Amino acid sequence: MKLTVIGGTGLIGSQVVQRLTEAGHEAVAAAPSTGVDLLTGEGLDQALRGADAVVNVANSPTFDEASLDFFRTTMDNLLAAGERAGVGHQVILSIVGVDQVPDLAYYRAKVLQEDLLKQGPTPYSIVRATQFFEFVDAILSWSSDDTTVRLPATPLQPIAAADVVAAVVDVATGSPLNGVRDVAGPDVFPLDELGKITLAAQGDVRSVVTGGSGMFAAVPGDVLTAGPGAHLAPTRYQDWLTRTR
Repeated sequence: MKLTVIGGTGLIGSQVVQRLTEAGHEAVAAAPSTGVDLLTGEGLDQALRGADAVVNVANSPTFDEASLDFFRTTMDNLLAAGERAGVGHQVILSIVGVDQVPDLAYYRAKVLQEDLLKQGPTPYSIVRATQFFEFVDAILSWSSDDTTVRLPATPLQPIAAADVVAAVVDVATGSPLNGVRDVAGPDVFPLDELGKITLAAQGDVRSVVTGGSGMFAAVPGDVLTAGPGAHLAPTRYQDWLTRTR
């Protein structure tokens, strides 16, 4: 197959390109550095020429209200270019529980992206993943100082980026789902407990205080964890920490 990977130079996209290539497919990385501008549409027609499928893992540069305009414009451009190129399968990467957190602008933007894809002219698949292991350090930094890290007890079911890549490649090289596949890690952690595990593995002596504000404090219940029918990845967070520290 020939597949164009939008956002093909980022954390997920670069690994998707590598995995597709190793499997014998032709993978084209499309990103600003390769001459593709999703917001203007520049370079899209050339990048999608002859593609059987498009994998869109590009992300908004902001997580505020501006992300709504980003996903609206980029999906309109990508769907139109895909139709011109005769692409038979459009795939996007989204977030488990994204439609259950209306208080967060970025999550509303991702729902908009999903809805535009569903209403578009091309058979599609949506891969929803939980939070990546690789982002836990950043989450801790949002509400930390020299002595403490404040984290809510929001349940998360994090997943390794490599396992997300495997799920995206599996879906992209298969028949369109015309629906959603949820993927998550094998274990659920309250975010404050996840913080304690991470700091201990790093030898960081700061204490974790339960509470605080921020993105995950606005999440109701356990909506960011996998429900029935989700595909559970094999990599456990503690094992990943051991390998990467």
